[in-house]
Amino acid sequence: MALTSDRYPHPLIERYASSGMVRLFSPAYRYRVWRQLWLALAEGQRELGIDISAAAVAELRAAVEQPIDFEAAAEYERRFRHDVMAHVHLLGDAAPAARGQVHLGATSAFVGDNADLVLHREAMRLIRARLTRCVDLLAAFARRYRGVPTLGYTHFQPAQPTTVGKRATLWIQDLLLDLEDVELRLEALRFRGVKGTTGTQASFLQLFDGDHAKVEALDRLVAEKMGFTRRFPVTGQTYPRKVDAQLLGTLAGIAVSTSKLGNDLRLLAHLREVEEPFEAEQIGSSAMPYKRNPMRAERICALSRHVIALSQDPAYTAATQWLERTLDDSANRRLSIPDAYLATDASLVLVENVADGLIVNEEVVAANLLRELPFMATESVLMECARRGGDRQLLHERIRVHSHEAANAMKAGGASNDLMERIAGDEAFGLDPDVLAALATPERFIGRAPEQVDAFLSDWVTPVLQRLRAKSTLAEPDDVRV
Repeated sequence: MALTSDRYPHPLIERYASSGMVRLFSPAYRYRVWRQLWLALAEGQRELGIDISAAAVAELRAAVEQPIDFEAAAEYERRFRHDVMAHVHLLGDAAPAARGQVHLGATSAFVGDNADLVLHREAMRLIRARLTRCVDLLAAFARRYRGVPTLGYTHFQPAQPTTVGKRATLWIQDLLLDLEDVELRLEALRFRGVKGTTGTQASFLQLFDGDHAKVEALDRLVAEKMGFTRRFPVTGQTYPRKVDAQLLGTLAGIAVSTSKLGNDLRLLAHLREVEEPFEAEQIGSSAMPYKRNPMRAERICALSRHVIALSQDPAYTAATQWLERTLDDSANRRLSIPDAYLATDASLVLVENVADGLIVNEEVVAANLLRELPFMATESVLMECARRGGDRQLLHERIRVHSHEAANAMKAGGASNDLMERIAGDEAFGLDPDVLAALATPERFIGRAPEQVDAFLSDWVTPVLQRLRAKSTLAEPDDVRV
């Protein structure tokens, strides 16, 4: 869109979300689904004995693939003040043999709600594909750095070491939990079907002269033609709005995971241990040329926060629906549902981009670890001295004193950690520098972290990737507009 435009450009469309997700929520895609629904309804009715000609069905089938004439649709809507009836008439123009039989027995919710369920399904499948690719890339990162010791943190204070790869498995595990939830939602997703004005199917029962079996068969046939194996057994005018709350809750869960990952990367960038990709001519700050701000990670967090906030909308909407249906859901759903998918998609595009280009500054990682490691090695020193016959309680007190003195020196003048040198110079310990250096080797303190990475990738990640890759085909990675 040109910068001189006088129309508000939606940031999720113009800057953040992928072209694939934008296309799913475009008018062209939605109205194509409406035509697919009208075709499925006519086909089902014809198969069950309603007098709908083969020519009418053929013209409807051809109209599904035709471009939508949006100018004509807008003119019809100006006349009728009803979007569904505008497209009924537009479809009648494209399929004149079916003009009098389109939308037979149906209400607006037949196309509106069933189309929304189709969009939920296709958008969630795209989210599943993005999650799968993010897990794949992070798994490669975890495997590469499985054994690289790094300082662990609790409360963002130095703690027992872990490895760079082990830390990445924590991000992956969150995303695997999200994939489980996505799979659950897709498996549980039901079709509204042909339920009529208030869900009683009265119009279809009249259409089939009181034949309940044919009404039920039509409901099943239309669902199958639209690719659904499960249907809601009962509805009001709409499918339960609780479904929107469940699905956007799943997106919010993904946002929790991506925000956690983004925040971790921002902390690691501050430590200069791990950095996101930075392009050759990228500018980090307009005022400070030296800066390499973690702007991708920051954007991941910003978008994720928006998704978490949006998840409240459908919960309130479901909680305040009246009886068989009220229309206060419509405007809210038009805003919250597409935005939640677009923002989730946008954050995952960024996660994929970052995961594919993470930079580990191993020398900085090692230096930060070695700065704190002597404090963590004191237990090993005590155990070695006790094994050699030393007085543990006496040595414990001397280590306490040496530790505080070393820490104070570091705080006061930025000195390096000389705790091991202080202990080596204390005759009470009787340990030479080589022995102390061996006791303070980083690999001694990472426990089973490398083996945990191997087992996690083999037992948990690989099976999921093998199962989902076939369902999760994506084109080339989307361009990230930084």
